[in-house]
Amino acid sequence: MTNPKPIRTIRRGRIFPDIQWSEEKKAQWKAQQEAFYQRCKVIFDRVQPELIKTHHNWYLAVEPESGDYFTDTDELAAINKSRQLYPNAPVFIFRINETGIAGTI
Repeated sequence: MTNPKPIRTIRRGRIFPDIQWSEEKKAQWKAQQEAFYQRCKVIFDRVQPELIKTHHNWYLAVEPESGDYFTDTDELAAINKSRQLYPNAPVFIFRINETGIAGTI
């Protein structure tokens, strides 16, 4: 005789319903992300005119605390260069072109 399969309960909704951010926490996170972007953008705007001539469409990883930046033709390679010097520091990725956007729309 075979054992019947147990009936599986289908659950719908959030995976972790206990972890929910309030609107204030969401707004705070967005503000922190925007502030980080603005600090990185200042460095990008400073170096972009000179780098666009020789490194067009390369990637630029900016570490805003030190003001250092790392360039490479590959996005992950630029991030890895920054991780060698600053292992735990967050970086922002720009594309060295007219807009600076690194992703696709």
